[in-house]
Amino acid sequence: MNNIIWLSSYPKSGNTWFRVFISHLLKESYGDVTINGIKTDGIFSSRIIFDSIVGIESSDLTFDEIDRQRPKVYNYLAQNLQKNLFIKVHDAYTYLKDGSPLLGTVNAKVIYIVRNPFDVTVSFSNHLSKSMDKTVEIMGNEEYAFCSKNGSLSNQLRQKLLTWSLHVDSYLHATEIDVHIVRYEDMKLHPLETFTKAIQFIGLTHTVDQIKDAIGKSDFEKLKAEEQLNGFKEKPYKAKAFFRNGQVGDWKNHLTDAQVEKLILDHQETMKRLGYIDDNGQPVY
Repeated sequence: MNNIIWLSSYPKSGNTWFRVFISHLLKESYGDVTINGIKTDGIFSSRIIFDSIVGIESSDLTFDEIDRQRPKVYNYLAQNLQKNLFIKVHDAYTYLKDGSPLLGTVNAKVIYIVRNPFDVTVSFSNHLSKSMDKTVEIMGNEEYAFCSKNGSLSNQLRQKLLTWSLHVDSYLHATEIDVHIVRYEDMKLHPLETFTKAIQFIGLTHTVDQIKDAIGKSDFEKLKAEEQLNGFKEKPYKAKAFFRNGQVGDWKNHLTDAQVEKLILDHQETMKRLGYIDDNGQPVY
């Protein structure tokens, strides 16, 4: 049975890495894979997909009018599946005023990729070309959204991120869909076990050698070297690089004590639940 598989995450948490891995795993169907030719099925917030299915130019609608139509788009996709669709999502799992989920009532599965917010802060700061202090503030701002500036037409629809912890909790507490949590740290430290469990959740059956091959070909240093050689079309214009460091615990080289304390204050319950801080509020990674 074919499904929509939402590859969901807060930004800079390993979503692109996982998409490259899936592309290499399914290479017999997809062909050659590069970072500028990732073979998954686009992003949930695609304006092009929305316009083609709804038949209305999204540029003629308000953000809220668009959101009311978005579940219809993804329900339509789910009803016309020819294969599994792997679709990137940065939106939090939110609901419309009528109580229906933004992602639609589709037969879908979610791989939710989560990363230590300390390391997210450093990577997101580079991605946004903003200071660490400003990025810490953004990650604690419930109103923050991508592509939400009035009068500026983006190629993507508005994506409500909420705070980092509310974003994570929105998927942890979602009841309409089947969610599998993948921690970035486990992808790095226990790759074979972590990626194997993820594809088993999806319903894919690949051998250990095939999984190891896909892991090797999506190694962070290889992705970084490819970006340096050929560029990466998803890199923000102002950012120096999309694939910056990718290490677990790199935050220790960049965040101040005050920034760490603020992140813990804003997100401590979710951080504790996911093992990023211990019962005493001390960082684990």
